[in-house]
Amino acid sequence: MSGDDPGLPDALGVLGALRDPVRRALYDYVSAQGHEVGRDEAARAAEVGRTLAAFHLDKLVEAGLLESGFRRLSGRAGPGGGRPAKVYRRSPVEHQVSLPPRDYRTLALVLAEAVDALGGEEAAEAAARRVGERAKASGLRAALTERGYEPYHDGEVIRLRNCPFHVIAEERPVLVCSLNLALCEGLLSALGDDHVTARLDPREGECCVTFSKNNGD
Repeated sequence: MSGDDPGLPDALGVLGALRDPVRRALYDYVSAQGHEVGRDEAARAAEVGRTLAAFHLDKLVEAGLLESGFRRLSGRAGPGGGRPAKVYRRSPVEHQVSLPPRDYRTLALVLAEAVDALGGEEAAEAAARRVGERAKASGLRAALTERGYEPYHDGEVIRLRNCPFHVIAEERPVLVCSLNLALCEGLLSALGDDHVTARLDPREGECCVTFSKNNGD
């Protein structure tokens, strides 16, 4: 299955690493957390023994799906703080598999460059808003989850743990964030939710858009 794309077998191997149900449960749990996860915490979440959890977590690191490091889970430094424990977090590396291979990233970059060159930001935002308005979902969280945003509550605010447009956003952050906001505003319009507002509120490692209730609601 090597074909002409040397990266394809590795990408398929990444998908294969998630076939094991325990491994998938551990990956899903670590990915959903806003902090580094130790082996004991991961084992409890997956309802497996610590040794088995450690084995699968390290396999996920080998596959490039997780990253590992060491820190004191007690939060205390110096003597009495305990030994550093191995912790895990989701890898920022993006993995995609397409058979046959497709290259949507290059096309997206070409279109983004064309928008910049032609000064078409307003037209692009209007188009993104219309795409959002065509959404069909039972609610805001469902609509965001279906599109890969991974929403979660941070107090009264809904934040998005994942940016579905991360690769392009790294190259064209201003344009992509403005289009992302317009798309999210379209989602709210489609859902008829006028009690919530989408705003730009970037946070390191997360999507730039957040949702919060309007003042007085």
